[in-house]
Amino acid sequence: MPVFNTSLPVAIGCDHAGFEYKTQIVPWLNQQGWQVHDFGTYAANSVDYPDYAHPAAAAVEKNECAFGILICGSGNGVCMTANKHQGIRAGLCWATDVAKLIRMHNDANIICIPARFVALALAQEMIELFMNTPFEGGRHQNRVNKISC
Repeated sequence: MPVFNTSLPVAIGCDHAGFEYKTQIVPWLNQQGWQVHDFGTYAANSVDYPDYAHPAAAAVEKNECAFGILICGSGNGVCMTANKHQGIRAGLCWATDVAKLIRMHNDANIICIPARFVALALAQEMIELFMNTPFEGGRHQNRVNKISC
C-alpha cells in the first residue's frame, strides 16, 4: 500500500539519458492508478538535467506532487540538483535495499535512478519499494530534522 498521498500526482523528470526509462515508467505508474506530472524532457536530444530536476523538486516541495522520480545517466546530477531545495530529501538508488532505506531512515521524497547503471525492471522494483515503504521515525526523525540548513 502506498505511503504517499495517492490523491496527488507523482512528479517525474529526466534528462536525455533517462528519457527511455521515463517513457516506460509513466505508463507503468498510470496502470497502478497514479496520475503523473511529467516535467520532461520530452525527447532523447541532449539537455541539461537541472532544467527538469528543479521544477519536479519544486512541485514535491510545494506539496503539489506526492513524491518525485528523477532519472539521469548516473542519477547523481538530478539528485544533487533536487537536494538544493530545502524541503527535498532525494536519494540515489542502485539497489532495492537502498530504495527501502532512503524511505525508512531518511524519509526521502524523491528517488533518483541511474539509468546507465540499472536495468528498467530494477528501476521499477526500486520505485515500487520506495512508494510502499514507510518512514520509521523514532531515532531517524531527529536525524532528518537536522538535514535542512
